[in-house]
Amino acid sequence: MQILLVEDDPSTCSILTQSLTAHHYQVNTAADGQTGLEMAQQYEYDLILLDIELPRLDGMRLCQKLRSQGYVNPVLLLTARDSTSDRILGLDAGADDYVVKPFDLEELLARVRALLRRGKAIDNSVITWENLRFDAANSQVVAIHASSEQLLHLTPKEYGLLELLLLHPKRVFSRSAILDRLWDLAEAPGEETVSTHIKCLRQKLKAAGVADLIETVHGMGYRLRPPSASLACIKVIHNYITAKLQH
Repeated sequence: MQILLVEDDPSTCSILTQSLTAHHYQVNTAADGQTGLEMAQQYEYDLILLDIELPRLDGMRLCQKLRSQGYVNPVLLLTARDSTSDRILGLDAGADDYVVKPFDLEELLARVRALLRRGKAIDNSVITWENLRFDAANSQVVAIHASSEQLLHLTPKEYGLLELLLLHPKRVFSRSAILDRLWDLAEAPGEETVSTHIKCLRQKLKAAGVADLIETVHGMGYRLRPPSASLACIKVIHNYITAKLQH
């Protein structure tokens, strides 16, 4: 899931970016409202975290502009203003939720999860590919075995790669397209970075007993390999579900 954070305070921006990234969100940042507006118009984000007091274009006006242009994805306002009138103004501007600084990080993350469920409404919050379970709501990737499950520990970029392929099973992504989707504009890594992350993700999947789900389309990029609807795979999942129901 991709989040745009528009915040001009470096300390707050750093803390939020680290926390969101640790929970497998892909985060792009903007330090002023005008830049935030341009990024929201140019790229697709699942949610915008928006400070109200911003240089060049304040958060209220930014939110109003986006809504007037038909922007429908969730917007969460961050502000030091705590009066009822300020909350009403923020919601009337088109925000979906409103969090007052200083805020509790766990509460903020819970609000982010709630807005993502309500807003974009992930069509498949839990995706199963052979013996792999991808749980977007809880940011977990699990390998399912006959009578147990193994949680995979992926980096944010590996998680993002897996999510991208699972959510677009028929699409081939070039390395440049993956860079645009998963890397911050300020990072600007080379395309070989994508190949390195693909290799690491494949290694972790293999170590967990998951068949390679990433197919290399030579000269084009990568896509999700169609799962083999094998009887053995069906039996593994059936046995796992049966075992869980018996406990």
